[in-house]
Amino acid sequence: LVSDMDSALSWFGKLAQPVTPTPTLLLLATFIGLGLAPMVAVVAFHRRGIGTLWGQAPVVLSDFTICAATVGLVYGGGIAVWSWFYDTVPNIELWLWLSYLPLALLGVAVQTAAEELLFRGYLMQQLAARFRHPVIWLLIPALIFGAAHYDPTSAGPNTWLLVGSATLFGLIAADLTVVSGSLGAAWGVHFANNVVAILVLATQGTITGLALRLTPYDIDAAQVSAGAVLTDLALILLVWLLLRRHFVMRQARG
Repeated sequence: LVSDMDSALSWFGKLAQPVTPTPTLLLLATFIGLGLAPMVAVVAFHRRGIGTLWGQAPVVLSDFTICAATVGLVYGGGIAVWSWFYDTVPNIELWLWLSYLPLALLGVAVQTAAEELLFRGYLMQQLAARFRHPVIWLLIPALIFGAAHYDPTSAGPNTWLLVGSATLFGLIAADLTVVSGSLGAAWGVHFANNVVAILVLATQGTITGLALRLTPYDIDAAQVSAGAVLTDLALILLVWLLLRRHFVMRQARG
């Protein structure tokens, strides 16, 4: 019994520190429950279909693709410029990374879809149904989303910078949901962002188990990491401006 308990504690310990592929995949899989909860809630308690959380399927898929591609292009350019100043650190072998990639992409898709369903789907819709002022139903989910990223143990002096960054991301995702009319836009941005941050170039001290490369600095390195977060903010703001313009023009065309 003691041996079994030790094994279980060891397993949970590895899950809490996703620095190798399998624990990272398991961590991403835990978001399945988070994604199912709002879908069950709208059916069981609000008597409406699951599709009302997402929007029309063709629009969701189209918006997801456009937004993910936009993030990929902007972040790709950002990483190219960033690489002039920093050298990445190898993490896992390319062949191993490729072997895990299909499941890793699925895991990130599940994780980001679950968070979007909860924050930009269920929570924002329920608040919008009760409060007319958009500040309430745009800001509250974003603040909760930001608070969920509070991790002083890992982030150290950068904790509040990361919370603020996540809150701003939540506001951008919420705004794109409103102007696009579907959850696909926010999901696409979130998915592509996390693919880069989890699978391509992860910051040391975060979720690194599936990343091909790592940054040369840790998440709690005050000077360097703060600059990196501000750079990330500039990139996501550029993404937001490009995508918002696209969706506003689409609305104008009818």
